[in-house]
Amino acid sequence: VFAFSSENWNRPADEVSGLMDLLAGALAREVSQLKQEGVRLRFVGSRSGLSEKVRQGLHLAELETSSNTGLTLNVCFNYGGRWDIVQAARALAERGEDITEDSLSSAMALSPSADPDLFIRTGGEYRISNFLLWQSAYAEFFFSPVLWPDFSEIDLDTALTEFNSRERRFGKTSEQVR
Repeated sequence: VFAFSSENWNRPADEVSGLMDLLAGALAREVSQLKQEGVRLRFVGSRSGLSEKVRQGLHLAELETSSNTGLTLNVCFNYGGRWDIVQAARALAERGEDITEDSLSSAMALSPSADPDLFIRTGGEYRISNFLLWQSAYAEFFFSPVLWPDFSEIDLDTALTEFNSRERRFGKTSEQVR
């Protein structure tokens, strides 16, 4: 999930502060239940610019759920796709490694997670807003007018039904994948 974009710092200060408060409240309310349900939390993105309180909250949530194996929930917070590509390339260059598709992919902040098959954008927007630029190369996109808080099980079923009706060719022809 895309919780806070690196570009969201450009919003009004009171809105950014409110978003940080929402995060703190969500961590306080949800982490114990996620832990009980076997969910491992990973916060992906730059920690720079975050307050010590927020950094500590992210760290503790990851620590509390680190041994869970049921599901990994990647929460992209202070994340941007361009940032991710740059940090991966920089890490490879610092280690003196060749920059190839495989090495860059493995250096991305979201590796070891698989690339998404389905990318759902809510709220009536028709852009990906610097989210998962590298990882979404072969994702199928579903755009919904429904705002995230109202996105229901029925809306998810609609997205999955549409996804299942698509032919995924990965550069091949229809004849090759049949």
